[in-house]
Amino acid sequence: MTSIPFKFIPAAIVLATTVLLLSACSSATSNSAPSTAAESQPKDELILAVGGEAEDGFDPTTGWGRYGSPLFQSTLLKRDSSMAIVNDLATQYSISDDRLTWTVDLRDDVRFSDGEPLTAADVVYTFETAKSSNSVIDLTNLSAAKAVDDDTVALTLNQPQSTFVDILATLGIVPKHAHTSDYAEHPIGSGPYTLVQWDKGQQLIVERNANYYGEQPKFAKLTFLFLDEDAAFAAAKAGTVDVAYIPSAFSREEVAGMRLESLQSVDNRGIMFPYVPAGGTTKNGDPVGNDVTADLAIRQAINIGIDREALVEGILEGQGTPAYSVSDNTPWWNPDTVIADGDADKAKGILTGGGWKDEDGDGIVEKNGLKAQFTLIYPSGDVTRQSLAIASADMIKPLGIEVIVEGMSWDEIGKRMYATAVMFGWGSLDPLELYNVYASKYAGVDYYNPGYYSNAKVDAYMEQALAAASEDEANVYWKKAQWDGATGMSAAGDAPWAWLVNLNHLYLVNEKLDIGQQQIHPHGHGWPITSNIEQWTWTE
Repeated sequence: MTSIPFKFIPAAIVLATTVLLLSACSSATSNSAPSTAAESQPKDELILAVGGEAEDGFDPTTGWGRYGSPLFQSTLLKRDSSMAIVNDLATQYSISDDRLTWTVDLRDDVRFSDGEPLTAADVVYTFETAKSSNSVIDLTNLSAAKAVDDDTVALTLNQPQSTFVDILATLGIVPKHAHTSDYAEHPIGSGPYTLVQWDKGQQLIVERNANYYGEQPKFAKLTFLFLDEDAAFAAAKAGTVDVAYIPSAFSREEVAGMRLESLQSVDNRGIMFPYVPAGGTTKNGDPVGNDVTADLAIRQAINIGIDREALVEGILEGQGTPAYSVSDNTPWWNPDTVIADGDADKAKGILTGGGWKDEDGDGIVEKNGLKAQFTLIYPSGDVTRQSLAIASADMIKPLGIEVIVEGMSWDEIGKRMYATAVMFGWGSLDPLELYNVYASKYAGVDYYNPGYYSNAKVDAYMEQALAAASEDEANVYWKKAQWDGATGMSAAGDAPWAWLVNLNHLYLVNEKLDIGQQQIHPHGHGWPITSNIEQWTWTE
């Protein structure tokens, strides 16, 4: 359905293990290191260190593939590099006049990697299983899935949902005949690659699927190394990987035989403000609300006072963009949400107009005896969020607002986030994320809307977006929910968040490897860089 806040995953492989693994891979695959002048043939194997391990395995019915191609499985539809919806397993789809039934016609030439044909029965099984899994895939609106014939499936909803198209574009189809209890570790699918070997905590080896119906990938074998970012950078410098995901801190360093690919993403970071006054509690007894951040002038002043460009340059080494929403640069983003920020004088004016003044000369404004002070928490161990929190607090302080920055565990954040500002991260290629983050119905529901934001007009726009007959029509309402000229969820309106930056995803890539036209990347889970793996080529 949508991404959950990214949780920092500490390095699982110590340096000694990394060195041994890299040496083993280098020895096992003589042509896996970046090419030398002596090589005369294009490589057909690659070694990649492009992200963390899928600890829960590779089962789409429980969430695998939501942040890029499922690799081993195919989806009914997919988004191309320009974010347009195009066919994959489907040859076409239609929506009934009441917008409840989605009928999908399937290719008749698709076989799973074990040779068995993929039919409508497998699609029905996948959707029914995903719905009953109670996982991160939200299919609660699915009423029924039916195979009309071997090549046609009808998916009926309880109520119209324009974003259902994004589920068709992300849910990989699994084989009904082979979806066993250990499927997550031994996936069978109709995607471009098949899993050969998974050494947990170390590496994953995949090979080209000879039964793949689409364009055959140029590379017969891929080896994914599960390295933290420091180790991946070291591997790139050592010439033992072809692609390495790196942090912005290393982006200015030259690596022989490699180039830097800085890829645009909606992998954002921002400050979530408790929106309601203090005094409430959750059903678990956790405090709800904050009297300081519940004041609109405080939230608007912070949004205006923070210099996002400075954060991009200072924290991200220039490898990112200022963020103004949860979905910048997607088809459903409203560019009118962009505000002129970094203006301390304007921010102070907003505070003064809202009744906040420094009555005692201590540098902190107050209103009705309430000091403009609050705590901003972030997940300890996440250096980027820590740096953003500290830098933001420094920018906010001259406005007369004191922000106390504190790192803590996700368990503790989960208890305090309803009453304390949090440095969160989101970023999905599904507009439903707007609904989950801002809809009043999700106030206090897990991580979705912990600030208890509520605006009846915003809710109405989003309901209209969900009920729309097409993605284009839906986008009109998603944009109005962000800002309609008078109100909205953005900083121009209610400002329940101060979105700060979108992180560019940074990869060191062998200078002879062409990774094709990448789509905008989602939040940093999975391996989104591989979503167009069929386009990758080796150039001489």
